[in-house]
Amino acid sequence: MTDDRPTSERFSLTLIPVAQQALAKIMKATGLTRADSINRAVQVYGFIAEEMHGGKELLLRDSAGNLERVHIV
Repeated sequence: MTDDRPTSERFSLTLIPVAQQALAKIMKATGLTRADSINRAVQVYGFIAEEMHGGKELLLRDSAGNLERVHIV
């Protein structure tokens, strides 16, 4: 019987200050651990990048219904 589960990969990385601040905000807002926050951020970015590569746009709607296009460079 083969184990088809994906394997985990351990990383050591250096975050620039703005990324450190963003990670701290994510952790505070969600209550997630550092590892879980980074894992989810990578998954979300992967999804957004794939959708935008397919021609879609990323839009944010505020409570008044106004739309703002998000540009990721």
